[in-house]
Amino acid sequence: MATIEQTVHPDGRVELTDPDALAGSAYANAELAPTRLPERHWTTYNYAALWMGMALNIPSYLLAAGLVQLGMNWLQAFLVITAGNVVVLGPMLLNSHAGTKYGIPFPVFARAFYGVRGANFPALLRAFIACGWFGIQTWVGGQAIYVIVGKLAGDGWTNASAIGGQPWTLWLSFAVFWLVQMVLIWRGIEALRAFESWAAPLVMVGFIALTVWIVAKAGGLGPILEQPSQLGWGADFWKIAAPSLMGMIAFWATLSLNMPDFTRFGGSQKQQALGQALGLPTTMSLIAIMSIITTSGTVVVYGEAIWDPVALAARFENPVVVIAGLVIAILATMTTNVAANVVSPSYDFSNAVPKLLTYRTAGLLTGIIGIVIQPWRLISDPSIYIFVWLSFYGGLLASVAGVLIAGYWLLDRTRLELADLYRPGGRYWYAAGWNWRAVVATLFGSLLAVGGAYSNPGAGPFPQDGLIPFLKPLYDYSWAVGLVAGFVAYVVLTLTAPRQSEAAHAAPTY
Repeated sequence: MATIEQTVHPDGRVELTDPDALAGSAYANAELAPTRLPERHWTTYNYAALWMGMALNIPSYLLAAGLVQLGMNWLQAFLVITAGNVVVLGPMLLNSHAGTKYGIPFPVFARAFYGVRGANFPALLRAFIACGWFGIQTWVGGQAIYVIVGKLAGDGWTNASAIGGQPWTLWLSFAVFWLVQMVLIWRGIEALRAFESWAAPLVMVGFIALTVWIVAKAGGLGPILEQPSQLGWGADFWKIAAPSLMGMIAFWATLSLNMPDFTRFGGSQKQQALGQALGLPTTMSLIAIMSIITTSGTVVVYGEAIWDPVALAARFENPVVVIAGLVIAILATMTTNVAANVVSPSYDFSNAVPKLLTYRTAGLLTGIIGIVIQPWRLISDPSIYIFVWLSFYGGLLASVAGVLIAGYWLLDRTRLELADLYRPGGRYWYAAGWNWRAVVATLFGSLLAVGGAYSNPGAGPFPQDGLIPFLKPLYDYSWAVGLVAGFVAYVVLTLTAPRQSEAAHAAPTY
């Protein structure tokens, strides 16, 4: 097998000495190949803006509402949300390192531990949840467009004839919002970087303006900040706090895996790490506080708590203010949806068939799947879709994160053979392109994390006693269980099951 050399630069970043050496590989295309050093120029601001754009969205705004409705006061909700995002930042930065060092996206990074072919297992697992979220967010954005045009066009638009149970004008709004996002993703990752850089601060200004306006209108911060916790700080609080914390972590569990998709463009490890540390926990904490304060003001102004910012914007009398508020909501949805739910599956689907799907065509496939899953049906029961699915997938994806962190940091000590990630017969070919140890560790971690999945009576699809009753206590800690179990299982299997026997199964190089 011919050796393909890699160059290690003084700052630790690595690239192939001859980038054209992968031209004949069946497992590479222009998007999956390592990013060349001149193209790695994202700054601290770019990563902070990226996270501002992804974190400033309506589901993030509603997180505090869910915790307060469970009985927490504003301080408890704020602490749980902040703690969850600080915790998830850890594995996110650990997995981000490989993207910056080697210029590779998540599915290629996963090849080092799951195998060149086996990486499709975690990549497609990650991709399909993103398609679901893409469909949901696109439907929400389409609804905002529908409301905006309705304010301008009147009842003829709002009360248009129904098709499939919805006004045809709503279907048109959904299609327009879908198309706008597809155009952005078709223009490539640099267009996304530019969009996030100006849209994210604008969205932040919009949310702050909404908070300042409602507080001024209410004449103060309102009653919510004064309300005592219904749970106290004892056992009742911690019974709710633990699973709530796992939910906060699971909210970004997908991004904790695929951040290499973005950090592969990083100018340095310091820039990407600092940008993410400044962008994620601070933005999520800020939007939680704004959510609580704004809603407290609506109790004074409107006599009821209005948690949904779109519903609040629709209450304004000035149509210009209404439209401005809804435009901010649309931008907030786009900055999250394109970055969090299209970029990743674009790479993941492309990884499955590199010669047939490029980043752009795979992004189009993501958009099509987002329609096929019929998000208007999924969102009809958001408590089951968002919270049950989120918690369940959080445990599954945590076990993948455990495998990646164990392999990259503990076993390989951040050293990868770049060319072997793209060719059969190399270090990462294992047996027929699959590393069974990583697959078994992922399944084991997932079993412990979500095997005990349960639902309260009438509140979800799982049995009250759990799918596997004796594992039920672990489900409240699903993300932590999946991460630790996947980590430990992969280390144990790798150290106790030698790879020598697999050498005979290696395929010839291309």
